[in-house]
Amino acid sequence: MKDDSLRLFFALRCPPRLAEAITTWRDDLHLPGRPVATANLHLTLVFLGQQPLTQLPTLLSLAASVQVPVFDLHLDHLGRFNNGLLYLAPSRPPEALQGLAQGLRDALQEAGIRLDDRPFRAHLSLLRRCPRLPDDATPSFDWPVSHFGLFASEQSAHGSHYRQLQHWPLRPNEAP
Repeated sequence: MKDDSLRLFFALRCPPRLAEAITTWRDDLHLPGRPVATANLHLTLVFLGQQPLTQLPTLLSLAASVQVPVFDLHLDHLGRFNNGLLYLAPSRPPEALQGLAQGLRDALQEAGIRLDDRPFRAHLSLLRRCPRLPDDATPSFDWPVSHFGLFASEQSAHGSHYRQLQHWPLRPNEAP
């Protein structure tokens, strides 16, 4: 990695207690593959890739302008991508989650920051190089989402570490 850039992404960091519960559940499946570290469990909203350090003030400013209400995320679907990535996802992604991801994408594009064309697919990565889905697994995890953050992906001899650079609260729900 160059000293004048960072590998960045906007994401929801899995709360520690929930991350521990998910990790325990995943480990009890006894599937082969490379587990994602408990501390790295997150749901990516927008992947930015390598960005120059000079871009940070713009990213921090535009993220602060995104206004979405708090929401609950129910992770109840276990899936596997063709590349062997085992993941948890909501069977019904909340509108606020879709709005948060789209709001960030819109703000980034308006600021002239190039993004890939892949559509947003809400998922929390559990296991890499997993050859199959388990026969019988019914996940059910509730995640009250109240903030999002900007993260840097950093490599070390021990693997990847995701360092949160900044976080922003979501807007409280208004009473009816």
